[in-house]
Amino acid sequence: MPKTINVAVPSMGKGGLEAERSPHFGRCDCFSVLSFDENNKFIECRIVENPPHVDGGCLTPVNLLAANNVNAIVVGGIGGRPLAGFKSVGIEVLVSDGNFVKDVKENYEKGKVSPISADFVCGGHH
Repeated sequence: MPKTINVAVPSMGKGGLEAERSPHFGRCDCFSVLSFDENNKFIECRIVENPPHVDGGCLTPVNLLAANNVNAIVVGGIGGRPLAGFKSVGIEVLVSDGNFVKDVKENYEKGKVSPISADFVCGGHH
């Protein structure tokens, strides 16, 4: 059976391919979840609503995305605690250029996303 890869992109507004990316995954309005086949061919985009962010609530999106069968998340930056949380549930944390969800989709299709490095970890989230 072909493997589908689900990639979450923190998004503003109602989400979707035309949505702007959110700079802070914990405070994004929703996640646009991009599904790709094993050849990185785009299948669909679905929306997962993000509950309100509360102090210490950085792990809420981790559990939410794990429950929605997400394999990876593309972020602009991330704190150490949520990064460890994503790794603990098997969600790969990736980085990509682009201001819109569709930019991430195109970069993923072209293989222009990469695993996050320690340089991208934000301060203030421990």
